[in-house]
Amino acid sequence: MSKQTKAIFGDFQTPIELARDVVELALARSTDFSTVVEPTCGVGNFLLAASERLGPSISYFGFELNPSYVETCLAAVGSAGVEAQVKHQDFYEMDWKTFFARLSAKILVIGNPPWVTNAALGVLGGDNLPAKSNFQGHNGFAAKTGKANFDISEWMLIRLLEGLRGRPAMLAMLCKTATARKVLRHAWRNEFDLGQSSLHVIDAARHFGVSVDACLLLTHTGCSDSGQQATVYADLSFAQPLQTMGMVSGEMVSDVATYLELRDLDGIEYRRWRSGVKHDAARVMELEPVAGGYRNGLGETWPLEPDFVYPLLKSSDLANSRLAPRRHVLLTQSRVSDDTAAIALLAPETWAYLHRHGDAFDARGSSIYANRDRFAMFGVGPYTFAPWKVAVSALYQGLRFQAIGSLDDKPVVLDDTCYFFPCQSRDEAELFAGLLNAEVAQRFLRSLIFFDSKRAITIDALRRIDLLKLAERLGQRQQAAAYLVDAPFEQGAQQLLLFKAAEPYETD
Repeated sequence: MSKQTKAIFGDFQTPIELARDVVELALARSTDFSTVVEPTCGVGNFLLAASERLGPSISYFGFELNPSYVETCLAAVGSAGVEAQVKHQDFYEMDWKTFFARLSAKILVIGNPPWVTNAALGVLGGDNLPAKSNFQGHNGFAAKTGKANFDISEWMLIRLLEGLRGRPAMLAMLCKTATARKVLRHAWRNEFDLGQSSLHVIDAARHFGVSVDACLLLTHTGCSDSGQQATVYADLSFAQPLQTMGMVSGEMVSDVATYLELRDLDGIEYRRWRSGVKHDAARVMELEPVAGGYRNGLGETWPLEPDFVYPLLKSSDLANSRLAPRRHVLLTQSRVSDDTAAIALLAPETWAYLHRHGDAFDARGSSIYANRDRFAMFGVGPYTFAPWKVAVSALYQGLRFQAIGSLDDKPVVLDDTCYFFPCQSRDEAELFAGLLNAEVAQRFLRSLIFFDSKRAITIDALRRIDLLKLAERLGQRQQAAAYLVDAPFEQGAQQLLLFKAAEPYETD
């Protein structure tokens, strides 16, 4: 099988040693299974490992899309003296609910579904995809900018859990850690009858030769005492609990205990967090000041007018405290609705430059640019041009907030790998950056954030920290209130009760 074909099928065959370890862990909590099912069985290592431990007295079922693996799987299980029913079957065409309903309880559903996203599969030319549906419930801009992309295994695991509703079973599946979390979140939000759940970290580089955060997801179905928490363990055992994640008041948090301790900081978004500018044409739009003008990523130097060129910082700059901009960015709009044709009159060299590189803009694949100005950008508005900002990298675990000012009387701009909110002065920006860098704020935010995610720090997490409550806890309510009195409100026309007499903050 070629490397591309393996990628299309998400073909990471589980080593037999790892399969045996997974089976041992699954059986550590329950051994009274009557049926073992491997929905994407490949060469059958999970069925083999399970049959070695449970013997011929129970039923074994395997399903596999690749016909050459079916015979391999049958031979492997047969070598253990066990008969198994292994069928050539497309997962997406299987009626899992009907299949599970025919089985004797208790069922062990075990395996390693494909580790590939629907978007990556499309790029590779694979057509073995689930029918298109917005099963995650995203809408609008979120669906267009990447949240609608999902791991095939996420879709598969959710379908299996749907099929197991009301059936006593254990699901034991290897997957990306982020996938396991999304599956549990979906199940909890939709009130699946899940019981005890856990995530067990595995070394994906060692076992599969890939650099990704991965785990074994264990969960039970058909439980009347369903909970909404899952303990994360350091390995394939129950010996080293790291933390407990779960749903609290309808939202997912990474550390339930810390969040509950600091949940009073969860409140109003007094300063609206924004994403930086998005252009998707870095080699054209990001520039280096040089003699004679600006040099782009293509190595060209152009005598652009400075009117539309602004100093730029990126995630790596913020994370490493490199706050003196080394590059600039061309801003074609001050609002997303602006007509860029105005540039022709104000800056003819810039206009000529844009047209000379028009193909770079035409090639932008994101649907957010559809029916927009040819040179349109996103993440631009009055906030972009604020003289000061409090900013943080979305891509690094450091969670370091920086006060960002201006350079040569021009505001420093952030790219779309950063989040920020605007401020009007150095004192304001430094006050709020200091509050957010305080230990209590860091602990609160870290209780919300899942650092194994590609973009770990999310705008949804940042929006939950209440700057006024944080300032009160740190003894700086009066200073913060002076800046927040005119704060824009996300929740509508509520009034800010900033100057309400506050009771003294008490600590335990």
